[in-house]
Amino acid sequence: MASASAETASSSSEIATAAASPTTERRGIPAAQFVEDVQTFLSQLDLDVNSALAFLQERLQQYKLVEMKLLAQQRDLQAKIPDIEKCLDIVATLQAKKEGGEALTADFEVSEGIFSRARIEDTDSVCLWLGANVMLEYSCDEATVLLQKNLENAKASLEVLIADLQFLRDQVTITQVVCN
Repeated sequence: MASASAETASSSSEIATAAASPTTERRGIPAAQFVEDVQTFLSQLDLDVNSALAFLQERLQQYKLVEMKLLAQQRDLQAKIPDIEKCLDIVATLQAKKEGGEALTADFEVSEGIFSRARIEDTDSVCLWLGANVMLEYSCDEATVLLQKNLENAKASLEVLIADLQFLRDQVTITQVVCN
């Protein structure tokens, strides 16, 4: 029983090597190979139909798993971008109020469902939550620069992620067509 499992794993890796050789990849995602002539494809790999279909089904499952991970990353980035933009707006409001010489009145949550009102006058710095239980104090100018950089990085990462998802969806489609 163990030798059959090892034999299947061995043949699966051989298929992957042979099937992936004429293709490219994007960020570690192997490109699917479109099979125009099944007989030629099978004879080149020296496989039977069942082994080739099993490999393609396995590859399809791998694509689906990667797609789920990328979609989760996309959701996280799409939630992060508005938060960064809101922080930038708050810092800009604080700077504008300081330059205008007026105080900012803000309501903040003390505990769940319990709010308090604060009057913020002439502030020179803000505290930014960096994550991992870390909060640092920055001058308003430094905070603006940091938040702008984070916003640019998040938007660039989202663009790359969307391109990766499109590439992955193309590979899923190709693999599904080849399997059917």
